[in-house]
Amino acid sequence: MDHSILLKGNKYGIVVVLDESMDFLQLLEKVGEKFKESGKFFDTKSKLAITFEGRTLSNDEIKSLLDVISDNCDIQISYVIDSNKEVEEYFQKSILQQEAQIKELTEKLLEEEEKEISNSVEDSQQDSTNNGINGMFYKGTLRSGQSLESATSLIILGDVNLGAEVQAVGNIVILGCLKGTAFAGCHGNTNAFVMALDMDPMQIRIANYIARASDQDRIKKPKEPKEAKIAFVENENIYIEPVSKDVLNDISI
Repeated sequence: MDHSILLKGNKYGIVVVLDESMDFLQLLEKVGEKFKESGKFFDTKSKLAITFEGRTLSNDEIKSLLDVISDNCDIQISYVIDSNKEVEEYFQKSILQQEAQIKELTEKLLEEEEKEISNSVEDSQQDSTNNGINGMFYKGTLRSGQSLESATSLIILGDVNLGAEVQAVGNIVILGCLKGTAFAGCHGNTNAFVMALDMDPMQIRIANYIARASDQDRIKKPKEPKEAKIAFVENENIYIEPVSKDVLNDISI
């Protein structure tokens, strides 16, 4: 029996015991296989804390482990508990930043929806290719081979993994990681946008414009800190920029 990866539960969440001597890339593969087999036995409705034991890990290695766990099961990890205070404080700060980004994005979306509703009262016959008044909400992770479509705008509370696809007549907002394909403004609306808390897409389409990740970009490498970004069309090109008040005010959405 392979004991290179052991999973244990405690009152906080999950303890992952890692082999100390195994090559890290091989270890990542083993962790993915273990969580794919065992993830269904954990509570996927509650947010869990996770602890890594058995070897010393860098911040980038911990982030890579969290990514491979997310790709292979539906467990919601909200916190990393570590004896290294620097690592623990790093991830605690990242979580607080994500919560602030979600709050800011939600307020912006509500503001835009109010404007859309006000405009619809003045012109109830407005063509459906404009940004949708209503939005479709979806909670959960979309895995490879899965797809989701919306006749209005689409808000996803979860990740869109590599090989998954989402499509909307209006805008697409992903409160999670975008690794697959997103197609906004699919009826030709060039003012549509795609926004994600962690933007790492295989492909983004807005109306008739397409942006693809190059093969070099898909090579596995240490990730940068997660940052909310928005993709939009300007001068017949798709641009992807960090979300800021200035960017949101400058683009047509």
